[in-house]
Amino acid sequence: MKIYFAGSIRGGRSDAALYHELICCLQTFGTVLTEHVGDPGLGEIGDDGPDDCAIHDRDMAWLRACDLMVAEVTVPSLGVGYELGWACALNKPALALYRPQAGKRLSAMIAGCGGVVTAQYDDIDQARGIIRNLIQARDRQEAKDAG
Repeated sequence: MKIYFAGSIRGGRSDAALYHELICCLQTFGTVLTEHVGDPGLGEIGDDGPDDCAIHDRDMAWLRACDLMVAEVTVPSLGVGYELGWACALNKPALALYRPQAGKRLSAMIAGCGGVVTAQYDDIDQARGIIRNLIQARDRQEAKDAG
C-alpha cells in the first residue's frame, strides 16, 4: 500500500517528532511516500525541493499515486488542508487525526467533509490504534469486494 502522510511544515513544526512516530506506524502497513514530513531536520521553510513549483508537482504526483492519505491536523496548515481537499477530489480514502485543544475546534471544512474520516486522539498509542483499525477495516472491505 502507498500511503501519503500530511503534516504541517510551513505552518509550524512543533509536531515534527509526532509526525515521525506516526510515519513509523504507517510504514508497518506500506510505503510512506512523504516520510520527509517527519524529518526533524526539515524546518518551517520547507526546503525539501528545488522550488515551490517542484514541491507542489512532486507532492501532487505522490497524492495521485497513493492508496490512502493520513493527515495530522492539530497544527493548522494551509498545505495540509489543500492536500486533504485534493485527496477527496481524487476519491482517495483520507484520515484526519487531531488532538483536542481548549478553545479550538477542527475546521468545519475538514470535520464536515464526508470524504474524510476524522478521529480525535490523546496520545500516540491511541493514534496508532486508530490507524491500525482503519487500515484493517479497509483491508477487510477490499477482500470482501474481491471475493
